[in-house]
Amino acid sequence: MSHAKMTDWQYLEKQYKDASNLDARIHLHQRFSVNKVGWHPWVFDRFDLPPRCRILELGCGPGYLWLDNLDRIPSGWEIILSDFSAGMLEETKRNLESQHQFQYKVIDAQSIPLESGYFDAVIANHMLYHVPDRPLALSDIRRILKPAGYFYASTVGDRHLIEIGDLIRKFDVELTSWGRVADSFTLENGMAQLAQWFTRIKLYRYEDALEVTEVTPLVDYILSGWAHIPVERQEQFREFVAREMESLGGVVHITKDSGLFVSVREGE
Repeated sequence: MSHAKMTDWQYLEKQYKDASNLDARIHLHQRFSVNKVGWHPWVFDRFDLPPRCRILELGCGPGYLWLDNLDRIPSGWEIILSDFSAGMLEETKRNLESQHQFQYKVIDAQSIPLESGYFDAVIANHMLYHVPDRPLALSDIRRILKPAGYFYASTVGDRHLIEIGDLIRKFDVELTSWGRVADSFTLENGMAQLAQWFTRIKLYRYEDALEVTEVTPLVDYILSGWAHIPVERQEQFREFVAREMESLGGVVHITKDSGLFVSVREGE
């Protein structure tokens, strides 16, 4: 995804009005990822928080981080789930209804309407690259954290899913591929951005790849937001992907490069 698309609120509002596009992408990872631990359990394993604490998740999406770890959430965790999309947040409520006592708020990460020094942890899972003014958001995240509070921010690296962009260009070099986060917030440049606001920053990398053996999930993934392929050409694209998969022995290998920055707000 181009940098402009990644931070275009009108585009993002349409893209994330509900979980349908996101689900198409998650489905591919669930079906064909090599690492069987799963992204959300792996992220949860990195949390180092006391039995009683206050947590805010920004850009929570459909709430899958919590849905995949329901039996691991301490009863003393006070958790606010937020998203800039009211439609997405309604879906989150449906997914987590009658589970842990979550609170839900529509929040723009660039202007968080919550008390300073209130949270033990803030989570931003694969969302900071969507924020137009990251310094503004990071400043506000620091503000709402307690001294020594944790900020957990996940993102991807420059080579993440690089083969998908190659596949789109091989089909038609004129097509615009939107899948790259380019110079936004990546594993390569994220630490420098975080260092302006946080200390003791550590990067954990998630070892994984995709070995895709079915055409439809891969095409659905690409059509969910990676490139604008006109409707009248989508069947042609599907046939192209099928030929490519066959030429590769029935398996398309796709690089995955994801990770999690764990940062601390210094004490005062």
